[in-house]
Amino acid sequence: MQKQHKGYSSTITDALAHTNAGYKSLSAARIHICTSQDSLVELTPAKPLSLDAFTLCLRFATELKGKREVILFAYRTQYFDELNVWRETDGRLSLYLSGPGAFFEVPELGPLANHVCLTWESLTGRTTMYVNGRSSASKIYQRGHRVRPGGKVILGQDPDNFLGDFQAEQSFVGEIFGVNMWDHVLPSVAIQLLSTGEDFSDANVLDWATVTIIPTGSVVEFQKRSLDLKPTTHALF
Repeated sequence: MQKQHKGYSSTITDALAHTNAGYKSLSAARIHICTSQDSLVELTPAKPLSLDAFTLCLRFATELKGKREVILFAYRTQYFDELNVWRETDGRLSLYLSGPGAFFEVPELGPLANHVCLTWESLTGRTTMYVNGRSSASKIYQRGHRVRPGGKVILGQDPDNFLGDFQAEQSFVGEIFGVNMWDHVLPSVAIQLLSTGEDFSDANVLDWATVTIIPTGSVVEFQKRSLDLKPTTHALF
């Protein structure tokens, strides 16, 4: 990098209904991306990324340390970094939508798997980062913007042009899985449930359970399995 959907109330009701109905495991392939300038995974979305709002969630585990940028998610059109999520050199998480970024102070992410979600809506510009179910202070970012279709979704590398100009020092090395995206903002209670392993809603842009995964380079896809997470019993509010 050169530096009408389901409403909140019904989504919360659905989420709580699933909680009351019992635990549902989340099955997911784990992708291991090795150190390389050309190791990456392309995901084929279920619909074009023409978005005026979204929720993006993923799980990752990496042992990368030090003053190093790490690309967590990249959506690139021919001329623009339409939607990029980074771990910055100082440990902050960031979102870039075709321009300067929004930055979030988060607790240090250790080498064990973390669940990260990001919500954004164009109408208000409200942008919120979630780490393991806990939310940041929201920021106002790119109000009135729209994410444009016609690009590629990439894990592991940051393309500085359309699927090219990768930089090894910005690449992701480790395991990444559970990448899901919706074309609307999920409420906090839903994201909290997702962080504990609940699988209550099909993602309508990227659904990790069904998405086509196209690996390139040193990438290993592990067999699909349950995350083996336990249901939570504490209050969600």
